[in-house]
Amino acid sequence: MISLSRPRLFQVAVPACPSCAAWVRRTVAANLTFWQLSHLLDDAVLATDELFANAVRHTGTSAADSIGVVLEHTEHELRVTLSDPSPLLPRPRTPGTAAESGRGLAIVAALADDWGTAPPDPGTPGKKVWFSLVTGEKT
Repeated sequence: MISLSRPRLFQVAVPACPSCAAWVRRTVAANLTFWQLSHLLDDAVLATDELFANAVRHTGTSAADSIGVVLEHTEHELRVTLSDPSPLLPRPRTPGTAAESGRGLAIVAALADDWGTAPPDPGTPGKKVWFSLVTGEKT
């Protein structure tokens, strides 16, 4: 059987500043609700928030830089990709029990069905960090 459904796509560039995180969370939630993916909302919003915070905190970006946010919904998967201008790849860490940060990628890995990195679009600096969630029921 050939699927005739088209993928859904939302993309936006957001200033690389911490104050934009709430807008990113609301935007992801609104798109998932519109796409009738409310069952993925909590995991997708939290994982996106962690990647956005990492991009702002660890890439050396300034508020003049932007972070690309792309949501793609295909028949079986939601993929969220964030791109930033830093070529430094994210490194999962094992923080001490008293550490106040360093758990972002572990949270993404725990929530997502898969995650990883990709090179930037041709002609642009930086990298992409993505995660995916299966849109059907997990077994």
